[in-house]
Amino acid sequence: MRKIPLEERKALGALLEQRSQKEVMAQIPQFGEAETDNFVPPPQTVPEALGVLMFNMERGVHLAEIQEFLRDCPDIQPFDLILANELDDGCARSGNKNTARELAEAFGLNYAWGLEFIELVNDENEKGFHGNAVFSRWPIRRAGVIRLPEQYNWYFDRQKRIGGRLAVFAELDVGGRPLGAVSIHLENRTHGQGRRIQMEAILEAVERELPGMPLILGGDLNTNTFDGRDKEDIGDIAGSPALRRRCLEDVFQYEELLPMAAGAGYRIVPEEPRLTRRKPLPGGDFLPLRLDWILLKGVSSAGSRMISTAREDLTYARPGSALAAFSGPELSDHNAIWALCRPDETS
Repeated sequence: MRKIPLEERKALGALLEQRSQKEVMAQIPQFGEAETDNFVPPPQTVPEALGVLMFNMERGVHLAEIQEFLRDCPDIQPFDLILANELDDGCARSGNKNTARELAEAFGLNYAWGLEFIELVNDENEKGFHGNAVFSRWPIRRAGVIRLPEQYNWYFDRQKRIGGRLAVFAELDVGGRPLGAVSIHLENRTHGQGRRIQMEAILEAVERELPGMPLILGGDLNTNTFDGRDKEDIGDIAGSPALRRRCLEDVFQYEELLPMAAGAGYRIVPEEPRLTRRKPLPGGDFLPLRLDWILLKGVSSAGSRMISTAREDLTYARPGSALAAFSGPELSDHNAIWALCRPDETS
């Protein structure tokens, strides 16, 4: 995706002191594009079911280790489709790499990537782009982005960004049949109602952009059961065992988007409570959260699992590999979700 020179990025950011994100984003065509490339021909045979991986890769900061995780972790095999969040393009923190393209090239995957934010805080960023992606072993017929209703203005945050949350959609050609795939990242700095409004926009757009085909949606939906802007609320939850349980066991009661999606005909995976995010707390503790999901319509799940990215669980790392030498507490601040997905015969 075409870079924006540093001084131009700064000038666009300065406009946000007086103008809305929507107005400024309208001057940046990259926010309406999906970077797409079909690197590889389709597989020769069509499997009965597709392995689907949903993974927030935390900006691709540990890209070499993530590549080895994708290659060597037995619990995410096979994967035919990856719905990924938080992949940088031209950010110093991840080596100024196009992390989505590098992953696609490394694994022989086609991909579509959409721009969520332009990061403004580091002048060493070559581009400062940050977004979400769909990776597929199957050809991408077409792809695009779904911009979501704003629930928080990230310019006035310590991270200082142009942009807002989005979903990336792709129509795949799986053995001559269409399959819709959507990578979603909802707002954490809002309440359940705000996330429901964003999901409503996605479901409406999906009906318009991917009509009449099986659908696999997934992403970090930030279903934390509280308003991420309210630090006191987070502190109260962290200090109460009963409230902590709600973040795993009672998510459907507090996050309206989940029953809304179910009412629209989506099967929600995983069904049982599984920790997918370890939110750090003072003193070394963490708040267990259930943020990452796969949503299926016209598709059934033959099983799913959560895959830990904590260092102590990377026991399959090959001796001498970057993953074996990894010394951080976790490969990503999210665990991954894998599901075996079978399109319905009538879809």
